Amino acid sequence: MKRLLPLLVLVLGLVYLGSTLVPPPTKSEFDLRGFAQLPVLVDGRIKPLDTVARNSLLMLQGRQRFVAPDGTTLAPVEWLLDVLFNPAVADDYPHILIENPDALAIFGKEQTEQKRFSYNELRSGLPELERQMKLADPVEEAVRSPFQREVAKLYQRVVLYDRLKASMNLEDSPDLLAEVLRLKEMLPAFTTALREKEAGRSYNQENFKMATAFRDRFQFMGDSGYLMVIPPGADNPDPNAWQKMGDALTGSFSRGAVNPDAMAYAGLGHAWRLKQPRDFNEVVRLLTTQLALSFGSELQKCRAEATFNQAEPFISSMTLYVLAFLLAVSSWLKWPDPLQRSAFWIMLLAFLVATAGILIRMWLEGRPPVTNLYSSALFVGWVAVALCLVLEKIYRNAIGVAAGGMIGFCTLIIAHHLSQSGDTMEMMRAVLDSNFWLSTHVLTIVIGYGSTFLAGFLAIIYIFRGTLTKSLTKDTADALTRMVYGIVCFATLFSLVGTVLGGIWADQSWGRFWGWDPKENGALIIVLWNAIILHCRWGGLVKQRGLMILAVVGNVVTSWSWFGVNMLGVGLHSYGFMQSAFYWLIAFVASQVLIIGLATLPLEKWRSFQTRAA
Repeated sequence: MKRLLPLLVLVLGLVYLGSTLVPPPTKSEFDLRGFAQLPVLVDGRIKPLDTVARNSLLMLQGRQRFVAPDGTTLAPVEWLLDVLFNPAVADDYPHILIENPDALAIFGKEQTEQKRFSYNELRSGLPELERQMKLADPVEEAVRSPFQREVAKLYQRVVLYDRLKASMNLEDSPDLLAEVLRLKEMLPAFTTALREKEAGRSYNQENFKMATAFRDRFQFMGDSGYLMVIPPGADNPDPNAWQKMGDALTGSFSRGAVNPDAMAYAGLGHAWRLKQPRDFNEVVRLLTTQLALSFGSELQKCRAEATFNQAEPFISSMTLYVLAFLLAVSSWLKWPDPLQRSAFWIMLLAFLVATAGILIRMWLEGRPPVTNLYSSALFVGWVAVALCLVLEKIYRNAIGVAAGGMIGFCTLIIAHHLSQSGDTMEMMRAVLDSNFWLSTHVLTIVIGYGSTFLAGFLAIIYIFRGTLTKSLTKDTADALTRMVYGIVCFATLFSLVGTVLGGIWADQSWGRFWGWDPKENGALIIVLWNAIILHCRWGGLVKQRGLMILAVVGNVVTSWSWFGVNMLGVGLHSYGFMQSAFYWLIAFVASQVLIIGLATLPLEKWRSFQTRAA
C-alpha cells in the first residue's frame, strides 16, 4: 500500500484537474456558452463577454459567484445578459457591495449582515453619493478618510453598472429592437430631412425633429456605454476600430443604413427578454459566423479565454499546493519515503498547471509573463516552486516541497486578491510597453524576488522545526543551511543583474540611469541585503541560526520593494495606494519579526539537536 501511495495520489490529482476542465452542466435552452465567447473591445483589449461578466462582478461585489433574490445561482454571463438586455430585472439584483457603515448612511440604511444591495435600493441616495464624490475627488487617494475611500469605490461601482446598462439600452425605451426597426423604416425620410436642413432648403419639420431625437438618444447611449460590441467592417484592418452600440446606431444617419451587427444585438436582447431561446441561439450563431470571417484569430482567443476562465487553473494549482505541503509535513512524522514522493508528484502537477496558466496568459496578451502586480505574484510563486523542485530532486527530504507548497499557495492567494480590481490583462502603461525590457529587466528582477522569498521561507522551516518540534536533526539543519546559502547566491545574482538592466531601461525611458526613486531604492536594498548575508557567512560573523535570521529579514526587504514602494504615492513606479494591501503588508512584516524573535531564543529553549548537543 505504501509503495502504491504516490501513484494513487497522482491519479487522484489528475482526476481533480480533469473535473475542472469539464464545463458545468446547464439546464438553460439558451446558448450561453456561445454568447460568452463573443468578442468585444473593452479598455483597449478584445476579450470575451465571459471575461467582461466575471470582471464586472468582481468590481461590483468582490466575487464572481452571483445569487439572485430568489436564491438561484446565476452564471456570470447570465447575470450580464440581464444587465444588458433586461435592466428592469437587474436593477433588483443585490450586486453592489457596501462595507462602510457611514457609506450606508448615505442611503438611509444601518449596518446589518447585508453587504450587497440592488440598484433600486440605492436609487434614492445616488444624488447624495454624487455630492460626496465631488467632495472626495480633490483629495489625494493616500490621504482620504476611510469614508471617502468607500465613497470613491462605491461611486465607481454605480457608474460601472450604469455604463453596462447603457451599452445595450435606451433609458426611456424597454425594447431597443423596436427602436432600431423604427429607425430602419424611417431612415430614408430622416436622412432626407437632415440633408435638406443642412443645405438650407425646405424640409419636413416632423421628420427632422424625429431624426434629431433619435440621433441624440443614440448619441447619449454611445457616450454612456461601456462595451464596444460592433466590430469594424472587413475593409477596415484596424483591430481597435470597434464601436459602441450607440455610436454604430448614430452612424446610421451618415451611412444611410443600419449596421447589421447593431441590429443583431438588438434582436439578441429582444429574444433574451422575451425568453425565445431559438431566436437567441440563431442570432448567436450568425454573429459567430460573421465574426469568424474577419476576426478568426480574435474569436479563437476569446474561446480559449472563456475556457480558461471556467477552468480556473490557478485555483486548482492553489489547492494542489496545499495538498503537497500537508503531505510533505506529514512525511516528517510517518512514512517518510512514500509521503515525500507523493508530495513531490503533487507539487510537480501543481507547477505544471500554473505553468500552463501562465503560458496561456502570455498567448492571450502577446506579452511576457509579468506585466503588472497580479502577474508578478504568479511569477514569483512560479520561480520559487521551480527552485523548490530542483532542491527536492537533490535532497529528497520534503523540505523543498514544503517550502514550495507554502510559497506557491501564498503567492496565488495574493494574486487572487489582486484580481478583484478588474481585468488582470489590462493594457500596458506607455512607459512599460516594451516586450524586450519586460522579458529582461522585469523577469530578472522578479526571479530575484522569488528566490529571495524562497531563502526566507526555507529559513522559517529551519526555525519552526528547531523551536517547535524535535525534527531538526543535524543532517536536516546542514541541508537547510546549504539550501539557504545556495538560493541567496542565486538571488543576489538575479537581483543585481535585474537592477542594472532597470537602470538601462530608465535611461532610455526617462533620460537618467538612476534617480533614487523609491522602487529603485527598494531594488538596491534587496541586492545589498543579499550581499550582506553572503559577506556575514563568508566572514564567519554568523553561523546557522544567524544565517536563517538574516534570510527571514530578506522577506521583509523584498515585500517592501515588491508592494510597499507602490503605495507611497511618490516616484515614477508608484501605482496607487491600496489600503487593504497596506494592512496585509504590515501584518506580514509583523509575522516575520515574531519569527525572528522566536529564532533568537536561547539554545536551551530549542527542541532540536542543538539543545541535546549543548
